Amino acid sequence: MTTATTPEVDSTAVARPPRPDRRRALSATPSVRATMIKIVSLGLLDALVFYAAFVLTFNSEWVLAVGIVAAAVVINVVYLRRGWLPAKYLIPGTVFLLIFQAYAIVYSGYVAFTNYGDGHMSSKESAIEALIDKSLVRVPESPAYGLVVVERLGQLAFLVTDPEGEALLGSDEQPLRPADNAEFAGGRAIAVDGYTTLDFSEMIDQQKRIAAMSVPLTDDPNDGALQTPDGSQAFVYAATMQYDEEADAFVDTATGTVYEDTGEGAFAAPDGTELMPGWKIDVGLQNFVDAFTEESIRQPLLSVMIWTFVFAGFTVAATFAVGVFLAVMLNDPRLKFRRTFRVLAILPYAFPVFLSAIIWSGMLNPQFGIINQVFFGGAAIPWLTDPLLAKLSILTVSLWLGYPYMFLVATGALQSIPDEYVEAARVDGASPWAIFRHVKLPLLMVSMAPLLIASFAFNFNNFNLIYMLTGGGPQDITTDMNVGATDILITLVYKVAFGETGGRDFGLASAFSILIFVMVAIISVVSFRRTKALEELN
Repeated sequence: MTTATTPEVDSTAVARPPRPDRRRALSATPSVRATMIKIVSLGLLDALVFYAAFVLTFNSEWVLAVGIVAAAVVINVVYLRRGWLPAKYLIPGTVFLLIFQAYAIVYSGYVAFTNYGDGHMSSKESAIEALIDKSLVRVPESPAYGLVVVERLGQLAFLVTDPEGEALLGSDEQPLRPADNAEFAGGRAIAVDGYTTLDFSEMIDQQKRIAAMSVPLTDDPNDGALQTPDGSQAFVYAATMQYDEEADAFVDTATGTVYEDTGEGAFAAPDGTELMPGWKIDVGLQNFVDAFTEESIRQPLLSVMIWTFVFAGFTVAATFAVGVFLAVMLNDPRLKFRRTFRVLAILPYAFPVFLSAIIWSGMLNPQFGIINQVFFGGAAIPWLTDPLLAKLSILTVSLWLGYPYMFLVATGALQSIPDEYVEAARVDGASPWAIFRHVKLPLLMVSMAPLLIASFAFNFNNFNLIYMLTGGGPQDITTDMNVGATDILITLVYKVAFGETGGRDFGLASAFSILIFVMVAIISVVSFRRTKALEELN
């Protein structure tokens, strides 16, 4: 009988050093270099935030100023405090999300409830100053003021000598005030401390800015301003439009017409004539009401909306059908050169959309395009200028550009279907069409249904294709709006906001953007709910 023995431990063996504690390693004191980089980076950020907050406060943007200061405080606390490692990684992405996504969405939503656009882009105070400045005319027999133009930190100012020989200094933003430290030569002021006097060549370079300058004589803009026709002398200009602060109205001194604040962001005469520019005000739901009640907006909006649904729906259905068809055909192992055919099938996907649209625009040119010259014997078919043909061209090009994506996704989905399902269907005597319809297609839809919804949302806002191929044209001559036969909602929003032939109306464009968001959101929610039934196939 044997007994177990315990091996002796060699007391002379060197003990293994203890395993370092991970927490202690993570909380170890950072290097001096890393600490300096952190301090310098936070210092630069704080300096930038301080400057931005100062500018915003000066422009009465208190909410934004408080917001960026609060964000800077949070960032400093997170990065100066030891630990909080997840927050250190989340903060940069969160900041960029708020700046480039959340702020843009919130601001666009706010603009939709204002009259922001051409003639209504500033505050009421700025509009009053602009109206007075626009009505300035030279006072007959106005005395000449000796003038030199001076500059400080990129801002121009007038250093003038009045008829009594006193030096005065002023700019567009600052009324004339005595320049006690001015330097005189030949009885006129030529320089002043803190400013640089422009020489002749510099004045030539800045002549447009100088000619556009209007320096108020006093804090009251109704008292007139100094302007210069030649850069060497200034003359008094008085406003024909006098603003009555108590009555909150303008009076045209030449005709006696009174323009009152109508509450709609402009001064208007009794006959409805408005003075422009006006100012930005909140209009509530007026932009949405105009979109559906004003005939000049409602009719083109409805036609564009219908075409948008047709374009997005057809593109998704057609590209899905062609992509799945090619995927099924090229997934057959009996087909030779499958890889070559697959590469050729995805070639349209390899080129940027805007570049492909430009190429197609040239190919469809009625005079020298290859489509007319080669396939139609030189016939001048107006593919892009006839309303119906332009829509057909858009649908054809969208199919050409979109099917490779569906082909790639369908190919991967088909290859993931177990062969046992297909073999079982064949054993049961199912035809190839029945196998595709009852086996392959339902399994394809499980993975492709969410992609079809995303594709619909993408084509609903497919700005590049429409704008690069037809520019939304041909122009619809039955409406006053700048809208074309192939415009979809997103291109209409662009034209309303940055119209090439009409005024810019950011408020109405933002209202259209909200409508787009609501429609796409509703369609997506309903579609995703319906696709839940397909998940049972898994």
